[in-house]
Amino acid sequence: MRKRHESCALEHERPGPAQPRAQPAMKRPLGRRFGFWFRLRKLIIWLLGVYIAIPFLVKLCPAIQVKLVFLNFVRVPYFIDLKRPQDQGLNHTSNYYLQPEEDVTIGVWHTVPTALWKGAQGKEQPWYEDTLGSSYPVILYLHGNAGTRGGDHRVELYKVLSSLGYHVVTFDYRGWGDSVGTPSESGMTYDALHVFDWIKARSGDNPVYIWGHSLGTGVATNLVRRLCERETPPDALILESPFTNIREEAKSHPFSVIYRYFPGFDWFFLDTITMSGIKFANDENVKYISCSLLILHAEDDPVVPFHLGKKLYNIAAPSRSFRDYKVQFVPFHRDLGYRHKYIYRSPELPRILREFLGKAEHAHHH
Repeated sequence: MRKRHESCALEHERPGPAQPRAQPAMKRPLGRRFGFWFRLRKLIIWLLGVYIAIPFLVKLCPAIQVKLVFLNFVRVPYFIDLKRPQDQGLNHTSNYYLQPEEDVTIGVWHTVPTALWKGAQGKEQPWYEDTLGSSYPVILYLHGNAGTRGGDHRVELYKVLSSLGYHVVTFDYRGWGDSVGTPSESGMTYDALHVFDWIKARSGDNPVYIWGHSLGTGVATNLVRRLCERETPPDALILESPFTNIREEAKSHPFSVIYRYFPGFDWFFLDTITMSGIKFANDENVKYISCSLLILHAEDDPVVPFHLGKKLYNIAAPSRSFRDYKVQFVPFHRDLGYRHKYIYRSPELPRILREFLGKAEHAHHH
C-alpha cells in the first residue's frame, strides 16, 4: 500500500509534456501595446495643447500674425545674389537701389524689352534709366508675399513681358529680400508710389501699367487709388490672383483650414490682422479707381480662391469710377493647372494683354 502511494506521488511529481508558457509571453505584447497607446495619448494631448495655445499666442503677440501675412522672412530661392539678376537668366536687367525714406532702401530690378537686349550688354544704370524714355511701355510689377524679386515664377513672367516689348520694373518692399526697413501695408504702398514716380520722371509720355500679384494686388489697388485721387492715374491696372480684402483672404487661405471652425476665429485671427493696420481692401479701393482694369485668375488657385477674384470683378464692373474704362475678367480653366502663380505659362497671355492694353490706351486717350 505504501509503495503504491509512493509510486502515485512519484507519478504526480514526474514532469509531463512541456506546457507552453502562455502568461509570460502575453505580458510582453501587452506591455508594448500599453506603452504605444500611452505615448500616442501623450502626443494627442500635447498637440491639442499647442492647437489651443496658438490662437492665444497670436492674440497676445500680433507681430506673429503680421509675419504670417507678409512672410517676408521666407527667402526663396535661397542663396541667390539679388545684385546679379543675370544669374537668373536676366542678362538685360540692371539692379538699382532707391531710397523712398531716410531709413529705407529698396532693391529694384529693371528688365528692358527683348528688342533692346543687345544694346544692354555691359551697360550701367544710367543707360537703363535713359531707355525708359524710349518708345516702349513700362510695367511696374508688385509681387506677393514670401520670396523676393528673384522668385522663379516672377522671373519667368519678367521674361514673358520683356519678350512682348515691355520694360519691367520690379522691387522688393522694405523688409523683403535685400531691402532695408520694417514691413507694413502703408510702407509697402509708399515704396510702390516712390518707384512709380521714379519711373514717370524718366518715361515721358510712354504708357505705365501696374501689375499686382496675390498680396501685391492689395499694394496695387492702394497705389492706384492714391494715384487717381491725385489725378495721375496709371494707364491700366492688372490684378493677377486678387482677393477682395485681407480678412476674406485669410479666412479662405489653406493655412486657416484647421482653425476656421475654432470658436472665436474672427476675434483671435482676423481682428488681430485688422488691429495691426493690415487691410488691403481691394473691394473698397476699386470704387475709387479710374483706369482700365484687367483681372486674371486660375480656377484651381489653392491660395487665393477663384471666387474672391470673381467677387472683386463683380464689385468693380458696375462701379461708377470705371464708367469710361474697360473692366475685364479672364478666368483660366482648372484643367490648365496654372494654380496660383503659373498664369505666365498661358499661350493666350500675349493676345489677352495686347487686346486689353490696346483698348486701355484707346480709352485713356479719349
